[in-house]
Amino acid sequence: MITVAGFNTAIDHLMRVDTLHLGEVNRTLHEQVLPGGKGLHVAQTVAALGEPVQLIGLIDAAHRNLTARRMSERGVLFHGVEIDAPLRHCIALQNAVGQITEVLGQGPQLGERDRAALHRAFRRALAESDLVVLSGSLPRGLAADTYAELAQQVHAAGKRCLVDASGEVLRQAVSAQPFLLKPNRDEAEALFGRTVGDLDAAVGALRELSARGVAMPVLSLGALGAVGMDGSGVWHAAVELEQVRNTVGSGDCFLAGMAVAIRRGEPLREALRLAVACGAANAMDVETGYVRPDQVEALLDRVQVREWTR
Repeated sequence: MITVAGFNTAIDHLMRVDTLHLGEVNRTLHEQVLPGGKGLHVAQTVAALGEPVQLIGLIDAAHRNLTARRMSERGVLFHGVEIDAPLRHCIALQNAVGQITEVLGQGPQLGERDRAALHRAFRRALAESDLVVLSGSLPRGLAADTYAELAQQVHAAGKRCLVDASGEVLRQAVSAQPFLLKPNRDEAEALFGRTVGDLDAAVGALRELSARGVAMPVLSLGALGAVGMDGSGVWHAAVELEQVRNTVGSGDCFLAGMAVAIRRGEPLREALRLAVACGAANAMDVETGYVRPDQVEALLDRVQVREWTR
């Protein structure tokens, strides 16, 4: 069982417009309202790849049925921790050429009761987990060292922990030495205080994370693919796409591919192949943070993986 701690669940509003005019009235061509959040994207993609998965996240009374039904349809066991305050809402506005403007809500401020309930749910799930993924922003009210604390609990249980975070949460998580850490380019630049403009710089960032005790640092680079490092060496994986429709959520799908491959015992080079195929499959579709298995399968042979020897 893969457990995903994606505490900061959201309600996503995807709206398509012809042209987005700032400061004017804009009318939508199409609208969708779906449960969202980075952890939810990871969990439903893991399930799409055929692995058992459970998700721990916040929920409110107004959206419990919507989220539980969607997760059930997608094959995810959802442990919703209900709060009195409304969930955060996120808006994605997509114009006719595919550009997406996101407006991300802050979400609720958690009190002690809510924090304790999340930690209890996590401890229960950890007992039956093979692998744990900590993904996305933290709800307000949770300390920046929350992922670091949870990663230490996972390590103490003799299990592997994968972390995808940003800002101070990422910085704190590094000190906990999780098995895998996956920043993207922007997050790595903020973490190290320098530009990660090419593959050489990305590999340098990996080596620094490895020196800090991360067993498998991985850096996603958008159209440049991804690089990863472990005891077998440094590997680069990338795929060329003819059409990109929606890149939002591709990093989450990438992480899901890594988690699935690691649980299956695949070497890093094959884990990167699956992860890049998942990220690309998301980018080729309109839905955010989800992949179709047939599309992933079709992309696998197109992903170019090579050892980085510089």
